[in-house]
Formats: sequence, structure tokens, C-alpha cells
Amino acid sequence: MLARIGRAALAGDVLDVAPFLLGAVVVHESPSGRVAVRLTEVEAYAGPDDPGSHAFRGRTPRAAVMFGPPGHLYVYFAYGMHWCANVVCGPEGQASAVLLRGGEVVEGAGPARARRPSARTDVELARGPARLASALGLHRDHNGADLSDPAATVWLEQASVGAARATGGAARAPVRCGPRVGVSGPGGDGERFPWRFWLEGEPSVSVYRPAAPRRPRYPGDGRLAGTLIPGRRAGRNERTDRP
Repeated sequence: MLARIGRAALAGDVLDVAPFLLGAVVVHESPSGRVAVRLTEVEAYAGPDDPGSHAFRGRTPRAAVMFGPPGHLYVYFAYGMHWCANVVCGPEGQASAVLLRGGEVVEGAGPARARRPSARTDVELARGPARLASALGLHRDHNGADLSDPAATVWLEQASVGAARATGGAARAPVRCGPRVGVSGPGGDGERFPWRFWLEGEPSVSVYRPAAPRRPRYPGDGRLAGTLIPGRRAGRNERTDRP
């Protein structure tokens, strides 16, 4: 077992914590078995200063965990279909979190495949935030879980060359950054928010896709996707696959 990552290491600025977590391993012990995923892709979200964050408008029941303390999991439901997992970081009250966007299953491929039967290859088991959470078996019950609790069933282990990929590659490749995936509005501006971080050359890193324009609310109503429907206030962000 590698050394666990404690709360102190997650209490820094989100833009420092996010790349720090690349190469780290998320472990979940459950009745169906132990699954470990080495992180290859993450995204940073900085709370009230970040228009792409769930916490941009302040504290809500859904995003309350983001406000700290650091070292807890923030797990939310996206698109009414999928769970996504984030690590809360930064000083308590600042509502920053790192979305666990992609990784490689390095232990427990059997349970991960059972949870992800649609995955055509092992590379697809945890490529993308919903797939990663599913492969690990993370869901509503893990929201607020304390990763630093010695009795926790979910925790983070430090990156190490000893935790090299199953293919024999190095545990830590050069880090790259760019715009976040699927974030609309100002938060999707890659010039201002190049806050997606990934390990170069890793096949489990997702393909970048900008936010898709909204479809018309009513079929055949003649309005272009993405336009505001009269009488309806514009939402902060129509996408919900990020914290």
C-alpha cells in the first residue's frame, strides 16, 4: 500500500492540488471487492470566483460539501443518469473541488468490469468522470465521505513510480492543461480557465469537447439552440457534469 494523502495536502489552492493529484490512486473497498484507479485527468473548480462551479452562486444544499473542510468527497448526480466524484480542497469556506475526470484501473478490474459492462476495453473503464465513479462504485452514499478518516472505505494514495501503469509505463508523465470539458458560458473560456489537467500520452484521458449549444425547448418552435426562451431566466450553466 502506498502512503495515503492526508487533509493537509489537500488544503492548498485548487490550482496546485489538481495537478498534484495526477498519478495519485483512488481506492474504494466495498463488499464487491477493492478497486483502485490511478488518476490521469482532473479539472479544477474554484467556487465563488469560478462561473463554471456549482458554488458560483453561493452555498446550496447540493454543493454544501464543497465548502469544506478539505479532504472530503463531493459526489453529485449529472444529467439525471450518472454520479461524478470530486475531492474538496482549499481552505474551508472557499468551496473549491477537483473533479476526478479520468483514470486507469490498476487494481480490481473484475469488479470494475461488472459495474461497467458497456466498456469495450479496459481503457474505457474509467475514462470520463461518470465512468470513473461507476468503476469505483461511488454514488450518493459517498457524498461527504472523509478521505482522511483511517476507517474510510474510500481514500487517496500518493503517486509513486512503484504504482506504474499495468503496461509498465511511468507513473507520472508530463502534465498538460487546457479548457475544461463541456463547460458553457464564461467558465468554458479556455483562455481564462485552462483548468483541466492531464498526463500526456495517457489513453484514459478523455477527448476534449466544448459545451454543446442548447437544443430548442419545444420541437419546431423556430428558436435557435442556445437562445433564451421569453419569460425564462437564463440559468448559470446548463451543463451539470462538473462541480
